[in-house]
Amino acid sequence: MKKVLFSVLICVLLITSCAKDSAPNPFLIKKNHIGLLTDSTQVKELDLIFSNDSVVRYIAGDEFTGSVNTIEIFEKGGRKLLDLSPKEALDSTSVISSVRIIDERYKTEKNISIISTFKELKEAYKISKIDNLINSIVVSVNEINASFTIDKKELPASIRFDMDMTIDAIQIPEKAKIKFFMVHW
Repeated sequence: MKKVLFSVLICVLLITSCAKDSAPNPFLIKKNHIGLLTDSTQVKELDLIFSNDSVVRYIAGDEFTGSVNTIEIFEKGGRKLLDLSPKEALDSTSVISSVRIIDERYKTEKNISIISTFKELKEAYKISKIDNLINSIVVSVNEINASFTIDKKELPASIRFDMDMTIDAIQIPEKAKIKFFMVHW
């Protein structure tokens, strides 16, 4: 009888410990999801997913303009968390196409967030591509479908003003800060 009781007790402990560990981290960024958002989340599901937060939708007023309406997510205290862009404007069944990470608590599995430096990003992920824009560079990481924007003010003056220059990862200072962090689906 003691063996049966002991076995049942062990099973209950294992089940309850597994249940606690399986709760999703609301701030974890992976390739196909950010917290509770996935690459198949529809706009109409956002109120349920962010039931403890505020979902702010702006309506452009004219669905024929072709503009995508950004949806902002705020904590109840007013702290901004995310900017979401649906694939189709004014369509509640549209899925989210990109997410701009605003809050530093959102981190990848390799601990990269908006407060990370280029050195940390380079050590954690393979850089897929670097685009040279007017005021910034965009560092793409295909492994997690993300792009990281770095202000050109963080770069040496010799490469800051030449938009035709191909920028290599070794030319970017390790202490360069990430300005924007976006995940694309």
